[in-house]
Amino acid sequence: MMEQQLQQGIIMREPHSNGDDAGEDGSLQVGLLSAEVQPRLQFQLRRREWCSRGCLIFGVLMFTFSAVYLILLSGRSYNILQTAAPLNILVVGDWGRDGLFNQTLVAKQMGIVGSKLNIDYVISTGDNFYESGLTGPDDTQFTTSFSDVYTQESLQTTWYSVLGNHDYRGNATAQLAKELTLRDSRWFCRETTGVEFFFIDTNPFVESYWVENNKDYIWQLPISRQDYIAHELMNLTDALETSKAKWKIVVGHHTMWSVGKHGETHELLTEVLPILEANGVDMYINGHDHCLQHIKRSDSSLHFLTSGGGSKAWRGRGTNKDKDTGLQFYYDGQGFAAVSMTPSLFHMDFYDISGNILHSLDLSKD
Repeated sequence: MMEQQLQQGIIMREPHSNGDDAGEDGSLQVGLLSAEVQPRLQFQLRRREWCSRGCLIFGVLMFTFSAVYLILLSGRSYNILQTAAPLNILVVGDWGRDGLFNQTLVAKQMGIVGSKLNIDYVISTGDNFYESGLTGPDDTQFTTSFSDVYTQESLQTTWYSVLGNHDYRGNATAQLAKELTLRDSRWFCRETTGVEFFFIDTNPFVESYWVENNKDYIWQLPISRQDYIAHELMNLTDALETSKAKWKIVVGHHTMWSVGKHGETHELLTEVLPILEANGVDMYINGHDHCLQHIKRSDSSLHFLTSGGGSKAWRGRGTNKDKDTGLQFYYDGQGFAAVSMTPSLFHMDFYDISGNILHSLDLSKD
């Protein structure tokens, strides 16, 4: 297994069950050293916020286009092979419906495009299991909505996920359980400096979910929601400020700006977006609105990209009256996005379920 991972230029993080690498507060210390001996990047993750072999509630995913040494939780390090190849990723969200609502057709095209691009990873922007997440780590919907749907050979790679609001309606912590990886090894958290992806759990920010008369959402963590948000914002800020990556991409479930049915999420615009803009983030990728969408506003440096067409779609436009929506592209149907990156180039294509490229985005850096 290790030999195969090294041939692919990848190191998988093994889960660490004891507290040997925990900080004084019980958090995990995660470090990465580049071959150029860049300063060690550290960030802290509460154990409940780190999905052991599962999806990320908050985490930083670091990719490299040159040799890098990854410091594993066990204290071992391995040299990741040098490669000049681009990083190729598929992005899909709002999908888990037991194959219904064209989920299988989206999956089929993902497999075709994934094979053409020889993809490295898949990123899920949340709402992984409808209508109410998983009931527990043994829930059969994990199989019927994930393992039995994404069967194409090119999709047999790591899936990085954030939790969506529908995931929060069930047992949100079930998706963090290592038992899921025993059922399907793709459901795995690992870390591997040319580009960094920062994953953030956006659900706690949405005030309407947590009002007293809303019975769809139950706060399940041992700390208060306010403390969780404060901790998450601190981790995000520290990681972004310390990052030396040329490309910085943040992934969350909820929209920031959108002309879709859900529209913008005001709490994220107020509490999260200023942090992203202050730290040179290039783009925010989300789901939630069941569409494909690209927004580039004149009042923000970020590109806002929605890939939420993994299954049920065709929900219509929202009621956004803002004259400066910055809308570059909108498709109210099923589909997904494919990303190819090098240290100097970013390319994204939006695909529909027939494999047609609907919209492309090209960015470059010196």
